[in-house]
Amino acid sequence: MADRFSSPFEIQTPPGAEGWQELYTYSSLFCEERRDYENGAFWFHDGVHWPEALTPWDTSFLEFAFISLSQYNTRHYVIPPAYGVDFRILNGYVYLSPVPAPPEDIESRVPLFMERAGFYFGNWDRLYDDWLVKIRDLIKEMSELSFQPLPELEDMEVITSGAGKGSGNDLIASYHRLLDLGLTLWQYHFEFLNLGYAAYLDFFGFCKAAFPSIPDLAIAKMVAGVDVDLFRPDDELKKLARLAVSSGINDRFGGDVATTWQQLEADEAGRAWIAEWNKSAEPWFNFSTGSGFYHSDKIWIENVEVPIGYITDYIAKVKEGVDLDRPVAALHAERDRVVSEYRELLDSDEDRAAFDGKLGLSRTVFPYVENHNFYVEHWGHSVLWRKMRDLGKVLEAAGFLTNADDVFMIKRAELGDVLMDLVTGWAVGAPSRGPGYWPAEVERRRGIHKALKEWSPPPALGVPPEVVTEPFTVMLWGITSDSVSAWLSSGDDGADGVLSGFAASPGLVEGPARVIFSADQISEIEDGEILVAPLTAPSWAPVFGKIKATVTDVGGMMSHAAIVCREYGLPAVTGTAFGTKNIKTGQLLRVDGNTGTVTVLE
Repeated sequence: MADRFSSPFEIQTPPGAEGWQELYTYSSLFCEERRDYENGAFWFHDGVHWPEALTPWDTSFLEFAFISLSQYNTRHYVIPPAYGVDFRILNGYVYLSPVPAPPEDIESRVPLFMERAGFYFGNWDRLYDDWLVKIRDLIKEMSELSFQPLPELEDMEVITSGAGKGSGNDLIASYHRLLDLGLTLWQYHFEFLNLGYAAYLDFFGFCKAAFPSIPDLAIAKMVAGVDVDLFRPDDELKKLARLAVSSGINDRFGGDVATTWQQLEADEAGRAWIAEWNKSAEPWFNFSTGSGFYHSDKIWIENVEVPIGYITDYIAKVKEGVDLDRPVAALHAERDRVVSEYRELLDSDEDRAAFDGKLGLSRTVFPYVENHNFYVEHWGHSVLWRKMRDLGKVLEAAGFLTNADDVFMIKRAELGDVLMDLVTGWAVGAPSRGPGYWPAEVERRRGIHKALKEWSPPPALGVPPEVVTEPFTVMLWGITSDSVSAWLSSGDDGADGVLSGFAASPGLVEGPARVIFSADQISEIEDGEILVAPLTAPSWAPVFGKIKATVTDVGGMMSHAAIVCREYGLPAVTGTAFGTKNIKTGQLLRVDGNTGTVTVLE
């Protein structure tokens, strides 16, 4: 077994991807200027959020996210043991490296954290209510931004109103405003998230100290059974399925969407159902089939066949008398049982009071850990992708691009220059350079990106840590000393038919495997199968009514897959590293979500 991973500087460029560095911002690349630092750090591939090679513009959210995450750790709340999370792009893939606070600074950071975080914890409900208002206001402003082709002549009203500015100014300003809102969206994202994790991890640490043998899953069970907005899209699908059955129009589902809609519009009952659909669709179907970080992910409201397919499946279950509701009562009963069991083990009233206080705070703040995901990665990003496509259509009409989606092959800062080129030609009445430059350049970049997508990124780079202690890295990304060791052994884990990972959601089941690699394959899943995937997205929740269990390559106890599976009462093992590599569709599996093991039975 190797004692270190490859150096970032040893990784070769895939054939056909020469010049890939030009697709990304200079500061996001491994470089000679930072060689000693970068070569001595531990970098892991973030397959939870960015499993595929990024296109140039899509890297904007990578930069927005880690600026925001890191500043809240280092500059806002002063998390005692942790600075930010550094990031790099290598061959189009995202690598992360948590930066610890210097040991000598930790003690002095504690009182600052207590004061700053304490204010938020003490005023959580009020501040969170304010957050919901401002995030919705931001998305509304983003939705109202307009990108229109430049006119042959400005309207006379521009003259008579004394506006003093024109359409070119508005186009450039709207793009910059979109960027401002995108960054602010991510600032809001981490306003509460770091504290949500901190509160849970404080409770987690207390439990580990008080009950040394307590399983991680037992601690997670104590905060289960939450009601969060992230589940609302799936709840809306179930509501619409029940309405279709109760209205006697369920036989209109099952064919293509156009035929279904035509039949629904034919009578009052169908039109009433469409009215309810429209109420659900905004905002709840602004839901990405992927992580929300790729412009290419399908969004329910724009790809109606996706939610209609789920509704059709739910209709069949309603007719069979299947209970579609999440097992909230059972989750609460198990939660209360576990809490009572461990609370009784504490020796003093002081310890019990501390236990109660930390658990109460965790339950108060925990819903945000999932709620933010809908508002930012799904609703907010869905709107932003649409606005970017509107801008792409303007550039397509002007001959700068072959199709609107080509806009994502241009870097964020480059687009400012592109718009200046467009506006300059329009203002001067002379040819812009863009139509003769960008179509060929975009085609070249697409070829590079295609080659990058075919590359397989190593799970980690650099110097492996002796012990992984950074809590977010363990809980969210599932990076532990065991997983690092498995990576160093080149995937020998699982050679005996047993894979290990996080015991993410309890239960023991057996069933045939269904290995999928993207949301496009969800339709292949059949009743009674065990889903095996690199990761799952929140919008995959409707398939949980079909499957018996979930197995993922990446993600820890607090990954979205782990949380959602617990809330749906579905056994899950996350962070197996090699699940999709070692398991084949059709193989019989035993998934033990209590111990975190997956056994190939045949």
